[in-house]
Amino acid sequence: MNPVAAAAPGSAPALQGVFSAVRSQTAFEETLDRLATAIKLGLLEPGARLPAERELCARLGISRSTLRQALTALVQSGHLRAVRGRGGGTFVVPRPPPADPPTAEVLAGWREVCDVRLATELGVVVLAAERADRGALAALDPLVGEMSSVLEDFPAYRRADVRLHIGLAECTGSARLVTAMTEVQGAMGDLIAHIAHPAQVLASSNAQHARLLAAVAAGDAVRATRVATEHLRGTEHVLGGLLPNAGAP
Repeated sequence: MNPVAAAAPGSAPALQGVFSAVRSQTAFEETLDRLATAIKLGLLEPGARLPAERELCARLGISRSTLRQALTALVQSGHLRAVRGRGGGTFVVPRPPPADPPTAEVLAGWREVCDVRLATELGVVVLAAERADRGALAALDPLVGEMSSVLEDFPAYRRADVRLHIGLAECTGSARLVTAMTEVQGAMGDLIAHIAHPAQVLASSNAQHARLLAAVAAGDAVRATRVATEHLRGTEHVLGGLLPNAGAP
């Protein structure tokens, strides 16, 4: 299965960023980081088959040996599985491995991650309210219903959540903002993997999603930024309360 075809509506531009050319100086590390982040965010969905090595090398602008090193590392880490023979290939595992305990560096920088997310997402909702195509916005509405139906299944909720936020970035028409949103969602994922996700909290967050989409669809940037700020600050408060030692100096 081609990961672009397997992804939900609105995710293709984000995958274009994943599979764009990498810098030669850090080709292995950047390839590893991009693919791992795409897997964690669900941009490469569980069970998705990666493109053939020749295609990946051409799109990433790297050598086959560099690609194979990155793929081998991701197989060894439990993010990918390699299948030999007819119908074989490299596939995303059905369930990615559990996150490692948060490091002191992650804990020390969690507020800065939230700050970067706030700046990125507020800029996105302002531009989306001004520029968004109504059809593109309408394609995001089903994600709210999808999240409502999986409040007890956080990995499924999170995949839809990521698609919604990246989808809003796509509505701005800015490839750089799509990349920035993908990066900030990856950084947030590294944090929220270490906290509990009560269904009540997810339901409240998803109600904010619905209000946010309504404000953007109405072209009301002021209301959209107000709802987005409430949404993002809510996540920050949850992290502050549940992330281990987050309040420590």
